[in-house]
Amino acid sequence: MIKRLRGLVEDLRASGMVSATVGQLHDEIVRSIEFDSRRVTSGTLFCCVPGVHNDGHNFAVAAVKSGATALLCEHIPDGVEKDVPIILTADSRSALGAIASSFHDHPSRSLSMVGVTGTNGKSTTTYMIRSIMRGRGKVGLLGTITYDDGNKEIEADRTTPEGSEIQAFLSEMVRSCCHGCVMETSSHGLAQGRLSGCLFDVAVFTNLTSEHLDFHGDMERYFEAKKLLFTRYMKPDCKKIFNMDDPYGKRLLGECTGSNVVTYSSKSSSATVTGSDIALDVGGLLFDLAIEERVNRVRLPLIGRYNVSNALAAAAACHSMGFSYDEIQHGLENIPQVPGRMERYLFDKRACAIVDYAHTPDALSNLLSAARDICNGRLIGVFGLGGERFRGNRWAMGEIAAQKADHLVLTMDNPRGEDPLLIVKDILEGVHKVEGNSYDVVIDRKDAIYKALDMSREGDVVVISGKGPENYILIKGKKTPYSDSESVRSWGEDRGVSWK
Repeated sequence: MIKRLRGLVEDLRASGMVSATVGQLHDEIVRSIEFDSRRVTSGTLFCCVPGVHNDGHNFAVAAVKSGATALLCEHIPDGVEKDVPIILTADSRSALGAIASSFHDHPSRSLSMVGVTGTNGKSTTTYMIRSIMRGRGKVGLLGTITYDDGNKEIEADRTTPEGSEIQAFLSEMVRSCCHGCVMETSSHGLAQGRLSGCLFDVAVFTNLTSEHLDFHGDMERYFEAKKLLFTRYMKPDCKKIFNMDDPYGKRLLGECTGSNVVTYSSKSSSATVTGSDIALDVGGLLFDLAIEERVNRVRLPLIGRYNVSNALAAAAACHSMGFSYDEIQHGLENIPQVPGRMERYLFDKRACAIVDYAHTPDALSNLLSAARDICNGRLIGVFGLGGERFRGNRWAMGEIAAQKADHLVLTMDNPRGEDPLLIVKDILEGVHKVEGNSYDVVIDRKDAIYKALDMSREGDVVVISGKGPENYILIKGKKTPYSDSESVRSWGEDRGVSWK
């Protein structure tokens, strides 16, 4: 793709993001837009994005030497020659997404865009929405687990990529004839402006619980970051989907009034979409799905009572886009297991193992409660917590786990720069608050999973939480290949136990 710099700058100026320009803007050719100087080639527009560890302005000179045709900056970088065109902006990260959208011909305008935000349930909800929407053709997906552009899937690097990456993925979705895109929109991505250049037809709010407070500072700023999806990135005549079972969902409803609102609930019959009469076993969930006047019994092939709420969110989103009840029911009943989200392994004459991403107090509580619902024996929990993250969650989650599980095997997660044993000691502060607690400490995560499964018997449930679909352990800046799901399958193979 080739664009002219002048036209891109005029588009950015129209959005109010250009503070000034330095140097003459001629008819320079732009062949790509990058924020990483290592990817700069001849004809690249290089965007100097400040980061936590590195500032793109410090790499401007290197980018110019590699062939950058112009720079997008918050200030004039030191050492840059005066004949290089510079576009100045107050927020280069937001401007990056906006100018990348222009470069790719505003792809979000050509797609049915669904954004899902909230603390828990985003990944599963997006997979459910995609499953329903696929009944009408190709659908792209951007989220924590995978990036799917309609032709290929790659492992996700983070929930919400940088703006230029998002626009490139959306552009590829358009070229591959996707009719829509489902996207997880993280609070980091919203607060930092990575969604700039995206406009959504439908936005879904799942819930809000304590997480990422090391970044946001408090729950109010966390909420305000989530709210940005509904106030800054919506198309005209958009639909806004709110969870009436969550207090922050009710608050958003009060702040986003209008006829374009759809609600869902598993507790109240007054919502647009409701779920009731829930039954569950190791094979999945049964519930009555009511959309306006129609009610059917739906079989969801996922475990966990809270997945009813995720299914209601997906049903509400697709209902708001005009999908029929039959299309919604078919999509829900045929969704495959979501990697690392209540991912189930039912071993022959042994335990049921569940791999899940739960890494917050609320998520872990919900996960263990869901496992208890289908447990006919002992509930065994395997988990650790990541280093260099909100420390207060450690003893809180230790107490929750000790209250809800019969036995714990405490291990490492992503210790980063911390000693994993010291993280476990923090978790144990919470564990020791519970009378009659039972636990082992096995720092090697694969060994911990083997120990838990070895001690299990038929009817037991072993819950392995925290990492979900991640395929690495992060220790002192180095990613070591590792997967909870592979460890579970490896145990079955080593012990000669089959599963389904």
